[in-house]
Amino acid sequence: MFCGNCGKKNDDNAVFCEGCGARLVRPEESSGKTENNAGTGTVPPVQPTQSAQTYQQPTNAAFDEHNIPEEYRPIGMWGYFGYEILFSIPIVGFILLIVFSITARNKNLKNFARSYFCFLIIVVVIVAIVVGGVGVAAFRFR
Repeated sequence: MFCGNCGKKNDDNAVFCEGCGARLVRPEESSGKTENNAGTGTVPPVQPTQSAQTYQQPTNAAFDEHNIPEEYRPIGMWGYFGYEILFSIPIVGFILLIVFSITARNKNLKNFARSYFCFLIIVVVIVAIVVGGVGVAAFRFR
C-alpha cells in the first residue's frame, strides 16, 4: 500500500506510514464499502510501481499531534534534559545509554541516545589524546 501523503510503499497491514507517520487509508475504507469487481467489467486501481512514483510535498492540513504514533512522538525539552542527566551517571548511565540506543521504541529517544553515545566516544578519544600527549611531554622533558 502506498501513502497518499508522501508516496512511500508500506506493508499492507500498516496503519501509519513508515515515511511520514500519516494514517494510511485503504481504498475500501475511503469508499465506505468493499466491492467485488468480479463480473462487473470494472478494473481495480493499479498501485504505482516504485519507479513510477513521484514525490508529493507533504501537507500539514491533516496533521494532528494526537494521532502521532507512539514511536514518532516528540520528546519535550525537559525530557531531553532528564535523559541527559540520566546518561551522565557514571556506570548506570552508560548501561542505560546503550540499552536506549538499541532497544528504545521511540525513534527520537533512540536517536538522541545514539548521538549522545557518539559524543561520548569523541570526548573519550580527545581525553585519551590529551592525556597521552601530556604523558609523553612529561616523560620527554624529565
